[in-house]
Amino acid sequence: MNKITGIIVAIIVVIAVYFFFFNKDTAIKVPLPIEGSNSIVVTSPIKDAEISSPLVIAGRARGSWFFEGSFPVFLVDADRNIIAEGHVTAQGEWATQDFVKFVGSIQFNNYIKGQKGSLILKKDNPSGLSENDEAIRIPIMFK
Repeated sequence: MNKITGIIVAIIVVIAVYFFFFNKDTAIKVPLPIEGSNSIVVTSPIKDAEISSPLVIAGRARGSWFFEGSFPVFLVDADRNIIAEGHVTAQGEWATQDFVKFVGSIQFNNYIKGQKGSLILKKDNPSGLSENDEAIRIPIMFK
């Protein structure tokens, strides 16, 4: 009986060590960009809006934000965990330096009612060069 107890205790210790050292939170987190930009204007949702699913996203952005006519959007919770992601699409010719209207929507269901979060719109950057990165954060509240 003592041998079995020792084996059980050893298994429990191994499991505890695993969870303590190796099983860290692996949720994808998005860094929060600064608010405001001179190359994008978001008309929906507005800052601090109460949102629900599906969320319609609209506004206008300079053509440089688009790649193949779209750019990515992310909905994150207060801890910057991604709740939903998708793309918005240009509503006209996007190969320009002028502003181009965009629209898109994302659906989500894994949120906490009343919790704050953010909608992040990220300039599509196929080059991967950090100097071409740009993003905007819209604070929201889940309804």
